[in-house]
Amino acid sequence: MSYLLQLWRRSARLFIALVKVMLPVMVVVQVGQWLGWIDALGRLFAPAMALLDLPPEAGMVWVASATIGIYGAIGALISFAPTLDISVAQFSALAAMLLFSHSLPVEQAIVRRAGASFWATGALRVAAALGYGAAVSWACRWGGWLQEPMSLHWLQQSSLAEQAGGAPSFWPWVQGTVVSLLLTYVVLVALLVLLDVMERLGITRAITAAMAPLLRVSGLDPRVTPVTTVGVLLGLTYGGALIIEEADRQQYPARTRFLALSWLSLSHSLIEDTVLMVALGADIWVVLVGRVVLTMAVIALLARLTRRGGTVAQRAPA
Repeated sequence: MSYLLQLWRRSARLFIALVKVMLPVMVVVQVGQWLGWIDALGRLFAPAMALLDLPPEAGMVWVASATIGIYGAIGALISFAPTLDISVAQFSALAAMLLFSHSLPVEQAIVRRAGASFWATGALRVAAALGYGAAVSWACRWGGWLQEPMSLHWLQQSSLAEQAGGAPSFWPWVQGTVVSLLLTYVVLVALLVLLDVMERLGITRAITAAMAPLLRVSGLDPRVTPVTTVGVLLGLTYGGALIIEEADRQQYPARTRFLALSWLSLSHSLIEDTVLMVALGADIWVVLVGRVVLTMAVIALLARLTRRGGTVAQRAPA
């Protein structure tokens, strides 16, 4: 009973925080659909998304993620679910894009405070998202991999407002939105239980131990590997805070901070965020394995470029 009460309190607290992010996005998207703005924005995003072999709606979902966060993107995804025609490969590519470049204003501010350039690491995240998303989507299409249609039926409850003829209907949309948010809460509780089980079985510790050598191989200073590992697994906020503390205490060189924070910028919260995307239907090889491999390659290249005074910006002006 004590465990269930603790789970209820934690899940309720997180759910309230998520609703504050998701609900405004869902409202804005739905109103935009009723007024025809979403169709106009879709036409604006269509050429860029076509280059990535993604549907136009993917642009809105990605922008919501980049500016608001992962759960803002999910809010937009819920609103687009009834009309979104997307394959597993395309959704996996989009999910990887969300993981590479979400919450840019907030997270890049943390990166800047920790000692790396806001703009350099931000551009790195956007470039990785677009490049990786396009590579996955087109490679899967050419190879015929993961081409089965993506099922988003469980997310479509919030779109009961779409009646025949497209006439706006407020109360069905409210009812559907409540159902969608409740389903999101169920997923959230399941994720919390899964993460807790992984911690109790020692799986999280095993992943942490396995990550440390990968970080060192990519060229990170061994001194900063432990705190970087925390951020890689639990999130940029946690890792950035630790690096801020350790950098002030141990006076890490600018290059060391830049490489560590670049790692965190590209791949962080590998457990929670990745499990969330997989729960929605993304392929784990795309959103986890491929993302980590790309991050290692990029950081190894940056380490080589900066070893002898490369030109990569390492700190933003105050």
